[in-house]
Amino acid sequence: MVPMIVAHRGASGDAPENTLAAFELGWKQGADALEGDFHLTRDGRIVCIHDGSTGRVGDRDLKIAEHTLAELLEVDVGLHKGEPFRGQRIPTLAQVLATVPKGGKVFLELKSAAPIVAAMKAELTRLKFRLEQVMFISFDASVLAEAKRQLPDVQTSWLCGFHSQPGGWSPTVEKVVATLREICADGLDVNAHECVDERFVTKLRGAGMGFHCWTVDQPQVAKRFAALGVESITTNLPGAIRSSLKS
Repeated sequence: MVPMIVAHRGASGDAPENTLAAFELGWKQGADALEGDFHLTRDGRIVCIHDGSTGRVGDRDLKIAEHTLAELLEVDVGLHKGEPFRGQRIPTLAQVLATVPKGGKVFLELKSAAPIVAAMKAELTRLKFRLEQVMFISFDASVLAEAKRQLPDVQTSWLCGFHSQPGGWSPTVEKVVATLREICADGLDVNAHECVDERFVTKLRGAGMGFHCWTVDQPQVAKRFAALGVESITTNLPGAIRSSLKS
């Protein structure tokens, strides 16, 4: 099975992350899906940016939760990637979804707390966006549980990383599966870690869970996870990783 290629924050290896330029380039590079990060503004609008403030990618530092959409749209979030991207602004959820072609998918990472779920539901309903094209992802298990409660038809995948501990890695696959079941998730979106092996995947699949990974920019890592049967690979370089899987 050839995994889906997911453009991480768009084609963020070549364009400024989480901008319309990056998302449009991701589709041009042959991505099957895009991934973006979403926060609520002070006035309840959903915007696409990774951090809780604009300092890392913007020409000024504003906290997302403390400013209105109008104020945030004054920030240039493209110039840090180079002069050709000057003038790129923080996109809204609606603008991101408007780039998604028929048959394309979108992985929406919920970065704000649980109140973003109701706002997501309202906006997806307003836009009449097809829910089968959506995957909610989050490191916060409680946010995904709320997403599943409010939008049971939308797929959810828990984002999980690993750290070393005496005797192995944490969390164990057993703990991962227990968490997924507790929050009624549909799958796991895991960092491409060495501890994810055939045993791990067998346990995950045995529990009926989907299997996705991030963020893979090395062809050899992409090929290893493809061999493990991963359903999607999230990458900053969608064109290059797709090409590598064909070789």
